Amino acid sequence: MEVAGNQIRVQSIVQDGKVVVPPQYVQPPETRPQRNVEKRNNNYIPTPPVIDLSNVNFVHEQLERACQEWGAFHVINHGVPVELLDEMRRVSRSFFENCSMDQKLSYACDPNSPASEGYGSRMLVASNDNVLDWRDYYDHHTLPLSRRDPSKWPHFSSNYRKVVAEYSDRMNALAEKLLGLISESLGRSSSCIKDVVGEFYQNITVSYYPPCPQPELTLGLQSHSDFGAITLLIQDDVGGLEVSKDGEWIFVNPLCDAIFVILADQTEIITNGQYKSAQHRAITNAKNARLSVATFHDPAKTKIISPAFDPPKYRPVMYGDYVSSWYTTGPEGKRNMDALVL
Repeated sequence: MEVAGNQIRVQSIVQDGKVVVPPQYVQPPETRPQRNVEKRNNNYIPTPPVIDLSNVNFVHEQLERACQEWGAFHVINHGVPVELLDEMRRVSRSFFENCSMDQKLSYACDPNSPASEGYGSRMLVASNDNVLDWRDYYDHHTLPLSRRDPSKWPHFSSNYRKVVAEYSDRMNALAEKLLGLISESLGRSSSCIKDVVGEFYQNITVSYYPPCPQPELTLGLQSHSDFGAITLLIQDDVGGLEVSKDGEWIFVNPLCDAIFVILADQTEIITNGQYKSAQHRAITNAKNARLSVATFHDPAKTKIISPAFDPPKYRPVMYGDYVSSWYTTGPEGKRNMDALVL
């Protein structure tokens, strides 16, 4: 089993042939996933909406409904070449599946610094009491350009760095467009939300979920809402993402040409709770490795975020303080948002 900075990679546990999940990955009974494939395939169970961004006559109305009811939705005709989505998935998978562990560990992140760039497994810097996620990841710092250093990214696929840079730029443009449309759906100018957020700080996190010998005991990613402004996610055809709606966990069926949009906590604050950030998680499976690519768009750590509508329902917060709380205490659903309610 490989260890770097006291971090055990989940992939190495699987490669060692473990048939029992180590205890640090076992979820308490109340947070374990309920496996109900029949329910997942039930056509009467609601699923996150699919919004066609080329349908200009209805896009604002559809966004309003999706943001109020779900806080998450798929977009199609989004302007990002499908070939780029496929290539991003391909080079990401190549790093995890075609590189040796020694090669991967040469890009290991700092295990004592939250959200440090590189290859890791444990995201939170907290006590050993926390249950660990059944996931490895690679985090790229991509925007502003002053943070972007492709020499810190893998080079084992000849075009890896070029693909990530192009993907970053395309996601940045789409995130700006979406926040503009979401602002307009609230009857405000297209710049309303972005003006509060300011310049995007963008991270691209590739998550790799190895097959799990006991998926009924684990989570690939615990229940949480994202702490930034907006997240754009693509996944492979394995699936495992779930979104919480009305107290139920809803499986998000993969759509290869679509991008899944997740509203994050700062957008909930700015919209004064009219639009909610989406609580979500990732489940595991016993047969197939799963891959997803999440692109996070956040404010600067020094930004003060407050509602753009009156009367305010949330107290202002410095974004850096909010992030620190998220990383040190853990997400546990949306408890960090609950702490800001007036």
